Amino acid sequence: KGSPLGPGEMAHLVRCLLLLPRIWRPGEPPLDLGSIPWLGHALEFGKDAASFLTRMKEKHGDIFTVLVGGRYVTVLLDPHSYDTVVWDLRTRLDFHPYAIFLMERIFDLQLPNFNPSEEKARMKPTLMHKDLQALTEAMYTNLRTVLLGDSTEGGSGWQEKGLLEFSYSSLLSAGYLTLYGVEASPRTHESQALDRDHSADVFRTFRQLDLMLPKLARGSLSVGDKDHACSVKSRLWKLLSPAGLASRADRSSWLESYLRHLEEMGVSEDMQARALVLQLWATQGNMGPTAFWLLLFLLKNPEALDAVHAELKRIVWQAEKPVLQMTALPQKILDSMPVLDSVLNETLRLTAAPFITREVMADLALPMADRREFSLRRGDRLLLFPFLSPQKDPEIYTEPEVFKYNRFLNPDGSEKKDFYKDGKRLKNYNMPWGAGHNQCLGKSYAINSIKQFVVLLLTHFDLELVSEDTEVPEFDLSRYGFGLMQPEEDVPIRYRTRL
Repeated sequence: KGSPLGPGEMAHLVRCLLLLPRIWRPGEPPLDLGSIPWLGHALEFGKDAASFLTRMKEKHGDIFTVLVGGRYVTVLLDPHSYDTVVWDLRTRLDFHPYAIFLMERIFDLQLPNFNPSEEKARMKPTLMHKDLQALTEAMYTNLRTVLLGDSTEGGSGWQEKGLLEFSYSSLLSAGYLTLYGVEASPRTHESQALDRDHSADVFRTFRQLDLMLPKLARGSLSVGDKDHACSVKSRLWKLLSPAGLASRADRSSWLESYLRHLEEMGVSEDMQARALVLQLWATQGNMGPTAFWLLLFLLKNPEALDAVHAELKRIVWQAEKPVLQMTALPQKILDSMPVLDSVLNETLRLTAAPFITREVMADLALPMADRREFSLRRGDRLLLFPFLSPQKDPEIYTEPEVFKYNRFLNPDGSEKKDFYKDGKRLKNYNMPWGAGHNQCLGKSYAINSIKQFVVLLLTHFDLELVSEDTEVPEFDLSRYGFGLMQPEEDVPIRYRTRL
C-alpha cells in the first residue's frame, strides 16, 4: 500500500527478486527463457545479436519472447507487420522511455519535461525545404574545406590512411562546421585552416566516446574506462558549450532553433552542452561509417565503380558548370543519380542494423499481417530488427549477403521499389532510417551529404586499396542496435589529388 510502483512494475520486481520464471499463457508469442535464471539469453544476445535472433527465428518463427537480463523482450521479424507497431499510439507502444534511458546513461543528459515527439516537431522544419537547401550547400562548402584544403597542404603525392578514419573524420568534421558554425564569415585561408584544426579536434574527441558507446549503453565499462569516458565527455562538453559556440559564424537554423528550444525548457548551460553532444552523435554518427562501407564496396567491385564513374561523367561533368567550379551541387543533380542511389541503398541494406524498440505500456493484442494475433504484457519491450528481415531475408533478396550495386535499379535505370515476401509486395523492404513516428528526420540531409562526399572524392581524387587482396572486414558485433555497423578493423587506402 502506498507504493509508487504500479501493479505491472511490482509484479516485474517480485519476479526479478525471486528469480521466478514467467509462465507462458495461451495466445502469447513462444517464450524462450534460456538456461540461466534472470539473465536468460543476455550473454548470447550481447555477444552477437544477429546470430542469436537468427537462431531464435529458426526455432520459433517470426515472433517470440526472450528473457534478456531480467527483461522480457518480444521480437517481431515479419516486415509485413511492422507498420502495425511503428504507427501505433504511444499509450500502447512508446519509444520515449527507452530513448530517455539511453540519453541519461550514454550522455549524462537530463532534460526537464522532455518530450521527444514535441522536439521532433520543433526541429523538423529546420531539416526541410529552404533550410535543407542551405544545409546541403553549406555541407558542400565545408566538405571542400576539409577535403581539398588538406589535399593542398599535403601536396599532390600519395597519402595513406584508414578508410574508416578518412570517411568518418571528413564527414563529421564537415557536418560539425555545417551545423555548429565556422570560424569566420567571409572565409579566409587562415579561417579555413582553423576550421580544419578545430573540427578535427572535435572528431578525435567524439570518436573516443563513439568507441565506448556500446559499453556505455549496456553499463559494462570497467573502472578505468569509466574514468576515461568522464574525461572525454568533459572535453566534448567544453568544445560544444553554448558559450563557446556563441562566437561562431554561419550557424545553422537547426542549431539556433534547438538552442531556443532548450532555453524555453529552462535547461541549464551545462545540460545544453550535453544535449549538443547528443545531437552531434544523432546527426553525424552514422554518415562516416556509411561512406566507409560504400567506398569499400566500390573499391572491391570494379564494375560498380565504373558504373558510378560513368554516371558522374554523364550527369555532373556535363552540368552547366564543371564540378571543379561549382560552389554547390544543385539538388536536381543530387536527385539524378539512380546508380549512386542504388549503391547507397545496397550499402545500407547490408550494414544498417538499428533496433526499433517500443515499451509495451498496457496489456494489448498485437495483430499480424497474416491475421494472427498475439497478446503482449505491460512492462515488456517490443523489438523489431529489420537487419534480419527484410534486409537479409533470402526470400526477399537473392544472395542477401552479396553486394549487388544494381539491386535497386530496374532494367530501364529507374529505382526499383517492388520487392515481395510470401507473394505480397512489401512496403518496408529496406529500413535503415527507421520507420513510423521515429523515422530519421535528417534522412535527406544525410543522403545529400554522403552523395556530395562521394562525388567530391571521385572527381577530385585517385583512390585505391593499399592491397588488392584486402578482404571486407567483419563487423564489430557490439554495434548491433546502434545504427550503422562499424568494422572490426580499418582498411588501409591510398589517395592523391587528381591533377
